[in-house]
Amino acid sequence: MIPIYSQKNRIKLVVVIIALVIGAATITYTNVLVGKLSEREQELVQLYAKGLRYMINAPSDDNIVFIEEEILSSNHTVPVILTDEHENILDSKNINLPENITEERANELLQQEIKKMKAQHAPIEVPWAEGSVNYVFYKDSALLAQLRFYPYVQLIVIACFALMAYFAFSYSRRAEQNRVWVGLAKETAHQLGTPLSSLMAWYEYIKASPKFVDEPILEEFGKDIRRLEVITERFSNIGSVPALRDENILQVTENAISYLQNRISSKVIFTVKSDFSPDITAKVNVPLFDWVIENICKNAVDAMEGRGSITLQLHLLGKASIALDITDTGKGLSKSKMDTVFLPGYTTKKRGWGLGLALAKRIIDNYHNGRLYVKWSEPGKGTTFRIVLNR
Repeated sequence: MIPIYSQKNRIKLVVVIIALVIGAATITYTNVLVGKLSEREQELVQLYAKGLRYMINAPSDDNIVFIEEEILSSNHTVPVILTDEHENILDSKNINLPENITEERANELLQQEIKKMKAQHAPIEVPWAEGSVNYVFYKDSALLAQLRFYPYVQLIVIACFALMAYFAFSYSRRAEQNRVWVGLAKETAHQLGTPLSSLMAWYEYIKASPKFVDEPILEEFGKDIRRLEVITERFSNIGSVPALRDENILQVTENAISYLQNRISSKVIFTVKSDFSPDITAKVNVPLFDWVIENICKNAVDAMEGRGSITLQLHLLGKASIALDITDTGKGLSKSKMDTVFLPGYTTKKRGWGLGLALAKRIIDNYHNGRLYVKWSEPGKGTTFRIVLNR
C-alpha cells in the first residue's frame, strides 16, 4: 500500500511543481503564438500601407482596382485609422463606433483610439508625391488581445484545479483520520465495558462485606469505578454529536481538579480562580470537558516533572464567551512548537502516544464549537493554554 498520507508534503510539492510546469509551458507556447500572430498582423498593416501608397502615387488603371478590392478591403480584423500629416482623420477600418452618433463625437472617439494605437505600435508613413505624408495607425486585433490574456486565464484554471486537488486530499485525509479516531474510541469503550461490569459487581460485593466497613480505600475504589464509567462514556461519545448543556463552569472545573489532585504528585499545587460570580454557566459536555482539563493538566505535570504549580483562571470574554487559562511552571515551548503540540503523535516523552492534546483540541474545537490554543509560552518559565467556550 502506498503511504500517501505519510508523504503528504512530497505530494503537495509534486502537485505544485506540475502546476508550475504546465503554467510555464502554457505561457511560453502562447507567447510564441502571440508573437507570430502579431508579426502577421504587422505585415498585413504594412501591406495595407503599401497598397495606399501605390494607389496615391500610381496612375489609374485596373491594378488600382485590384489593390483596392484585394488588399485594402481584405483586412477584416486589424483596427486601422488613416490620418493626414496633422493627424486629422481621413478614414478608419475595423473600429466599432456607436450607432447614430454625430461626426464630431465619432472624431473624438477615433482620436482616443489613436492614442491607444500609439501606445502599441508606431504609425506607418504613407508619403505623397507632393511631399506631404499620411499616417496609418493600428493596434492589435481583438483575437490577438484575447490571446495575450489567455495564459493568465489558464493559470487561474490550473490554480483552481490545484486548490481543488489540495482540499480534496486534505478532506480525504481528515475523513480517514476521523474514521480511525471513531473506530478506536468505539472499540475502546466496548473493551472497557466487560471488565467494568465485573469491577462494579466486585465493588458492590466488597461494600456489603462487614470486613470493609468504614474503610477509606473503599470510597476511593468507588470513585475510580465511577471514573471508569465516565471514561467509557467519553469514548462512546466520540464520533457522535455530544449534548451541550448550560453548566456552572467554575464548579465543573473545580470538580475536575478535585479528582486529579488526589491522583498525581503531591508536589504539584493546583489553584482555581475566577473573575466572575460563581453562578456563570457555559455550554459544555461535562465528561468530555473533564477529559480536556485532565489531558492538559497531565501534560503540564509531565512538563514540570512532578513538581510545580498549575493555575486555572476563568475570565469573561464579552457577553458571549468564557475563557479558561491553564498555566503551568513547566519547561515551556518555543514559538515553532506552539501549533505542533496539537498534532497527533507529537510527544516529548519516551512513553506515550502523543494523542492527549490532539484529542483535547478536537473536543473543544469540533464538539464545543470553541477554541483551544497556546496563549503564552516561554522556554524555562511555563505555558498557558487557553480554552474559549460559548456562554
